[in-house]
Amino acid sequence: MKVYKTNEIKNIALIGSAGSGKTTLAESMLFEAGVIKRRGTVEGKNTVSDYFPVEQEYGYSVFPTVFHAEWNGKKLNFIDCPGSDDFVGGTITALNVTDQALIVVNGQYGPEVGTMNAFRNTEKLGKPVIFLINQLDREHCDFDTIMSNMREVYGPKCVEVQYPVATGLGFNSLIDVLTMKKYTWKPEGGAPTIEDIPADQMDKAQELHAALIEAAAANDDALMEKFFEEEDLSEDEIREGIRKGLITRSIYPVFCVCGGRDMGVRRLMEFLGNVVPFVDEMPAVKNTKGEEVAPNAAGPVSLFFFKTGMEPHIGEVSYFKVMSGTVKPGDDLSNADRGSKERIGQIYASAGANRIAVDELCAGDIGSTVKLKDVKTGNTLNAKEVENQFDFIKYPNSKYSRAIKAVNESEMEKLMAAVLRMRQEDPTWVVEMSKELKQTIIHGQGEFHLRTLKWRLENNDKIQVKYEEPKIPYRETITKAARADYRHKKQSGGAGQFGEVHLIVEPYTEGMPDPVAYKFGGQEYKMNIKSKEEIDLEWGGKLVFLNSVVGGAIDLRFMPAILKGVMERMEQGPLTGSYARDVRVVVYDGKMHPVDSNELSFMLAARNAFSMAFKDAGPKVLEPIYDLEVLVPGDYMGDVMSDLQGRRAIIMGMDSEAGYQKLSAKIPLKELASYSIALSSLTGGRASFSTKFSSYELVPNDIQQNLIKEHEAEQQED
Repeated sequence: MKVYKTNEIKNIALIGSAGSGKTTLAESMLFEAGVIKRRGTVEGKNTVSDYFPVEQEYGYSVFPTVFHAEWNGKKLNFIDCPGSDDFVGGTITALNVTDQALIVVNGQYGPEVGTMNAFRNTEKLGKPVIFLINQLDREHCDFDTIMSNMREVYGPKCVEVQYPVATGLGFNSLIDVLTMKKYTWKPEGGAPTIEDIPADQMDKAQELHAALIEAAAANDDALMEKFFEEEDLSEDEIREGIRKGLITRSIYPVFCVCGGRDMGVRRLMEFLGNVVPFVDEMPAVKNTKGEEVAPNAAGPVSLFFFKTGMEPHIGEVSYFKVMSGTVKPGDDLSNADRGSKERIGQIYASAGANRIAVDELCAGDIGSTVKLKDVKTGNTLNAKEVENQFDFIKYPNSKYSRAIKAVNESEMEKLMAAVLRMRQEDPTWVVEMSKELKQTIIHGQGEFHLRTLKWRLENNDKIQVKYEEPKIPYRETITKAARADYRHKKQSGGAGQFGEVHLIVEPYTEGMPDPVAYKFGGQEYKMNIKSKEEIDLEWGGKLVFLNSVVGGAIDLRFMPAILKGVMERMEQGPLTGSYARDVRVVVYDGKMHPVDSNELSFMLAARNAFSMAFKDAGPKVLEPIYDLEVLVPGDYMGDVMSDLQGRRAIIMGMDSEAGYQKLSAKIPLKELASYSIALSSLTGGRASFSTKFSSYELVPNDIQQNLIKEHEAEQQED
């Protein structure tokens, strides 16, 4: 394989909704480029992209697959991404390391929620977009309706480069309004017959040709000037206008393909090779210091590792993008994230599980290597005296969580090692060892996402696991001031234990003044503040601890022990055992014994006094509330709203976005536990949602009472 220079390399992400046919299209691309001799099928479990056992089991792509094609003296690197929203991490990864998005649209359904989500991700990252209408041979495909919907959703930037003469079972020809030719295929697809556009299609073709010229000319002043003068552009000038429009996202060309029958694929490859921008034409990526790192093949070597694959008989396969320089086998590099040294072994151009050894890879190229000692997904390897680090990939928040445990408890350590290893393959799997909940929580993007993890653990690692609903991280606080005192006294031969603490608790709010006096039961307690500690709690909120002891009633040396006793009870709230927050504690009096008083005595006295006062201070349980955004087809809006209202959600607003309804709400975390399953069931999988932590709010009284009863029952069992 020849060495491709930076100005000969194009990196392209193949994205779109589940079922749009990306994996099958990838087979035809590889076949047309001569990388494979025979096209596989998803049903036959022999495609280049879906080569992992879990993908063959479910018939879905789970991981993004890197493959390449050499076309007309250029190297096209592709990353075929899973379509399911549960595996959105693959799409996010691919879009961050490529420069062009091909969004595949299902010819039966047009733009779906998955298409919408894919487009929104390109929008956030400023990536050029080409739409591919696929599966034109399906019975219910209606191209004109699809294009009408596309323009409604994406506006006038959606410009047809091709249209089918007919769709459905008889589909076999396209009109290309860039080349102004008709392409016709035999039933087996492959190389088309190219001929002049027939008379009955000429008016439509010329109208679309004029629209394409106008859209292309709008991206270049010189082309626009020529267009005004001559009302026409040459084929090469149209291509140049489209190329510039792609870079600025001013145009979204629309192509037609039938990946399953290899129709339109060769023409698409020609366009990609001729028009799509090269690596060095796109904005440079910035490192963590905010410095631009240009893809300069003559510069110092920097490699960014964006994906790790675990393959049988090989182990870790590490995929990287050459951010700068030219990498060769045998190069000694340093890991900017882990401080370790690495020697690069053989480097490869990948095509799924197949790898072609290469002599070097230049800046902008994508490759893989094996048997690295200490490189993880997201790491950067640099040559000497280079300090680049990259963290430009930002993954979405988790949507679905489950507590996980090994059926055989002795395998828990093995389970954790396997999960952490798998997280290298998909960083949107997040593992949390929750000290608070006493559970190991797996966070993911949906039920199918976590089901896939379970399948792999049980089938690949032979660890039987079970999922449980995770506990909710409630919080406790108080609503009024209360006072309590407690004497800890213990005498059992030898030195005894004695400590007495009098304290007041009250709700804390930011900026509140120090107390001067309190009144309880008709008696006034004046405060003389000697010291103050403000503690930012790791679980959120604050504890403010004031020492107002006068006359030496409690020696200063015992105050840290009193604070420790209070903190212990804050970590296990008196109501439900949840963390307490936003409390001010004033220690104002107490007693000590010249012999029997010690730190332990005052710690125990403080813990009990705090618990008593807390329970008298109008205690309340708080629950986590999340901001929820649902993207849903209008037909399902009523059902989705009714379901949310049954989940104690508060609807904050509604809006329309690109043909879909966008619903904003606030919803308790407890009610989100199974929401991804419910939403999929309600909408036939045509809706998606995202969540973000908002705040802690009071739970309703009936729920609080149930939580307290459950906690008391658990304590009795213990």
